[in-house]
Amino acid sequence: MPQPLRPLLAGLDIRTAQEMGWGRVKNGELLKRAEGVFHVFVTADQSLKYQQNLTGRRLAILVLSTNRWPCVKAKTAEITAAIQALRPGDYAELPL
Repeated sequence: MPQPLRPLLAGLDIRTAQEMGWGRVKNGELLKRAEGVFHVFVTADQSLKYQQNLTGRRLAILVLSTNRWPCVKAKTAEITAAIQALRPGDYAELPL
């Protein structure tokens, strides 16, 4: 997600894959690693649900329809609300 999003999502602990040292990790392994550390995984990868088995995940997943900054910035309130509403194992898509 765009780096400028972080300060707009006040009160949430946000880390990027790169910050975690996972920049070169592929989606399946990335989800597995994130599951042990985070509650929610936010991505703009629309293919994730087709490429990965998401059944039984303890991690909630939020897929944004784009990572284009103007679209993301305009919907920060909706993104925050969606993140806060997710529970372990949930999968949600948010059109921007």
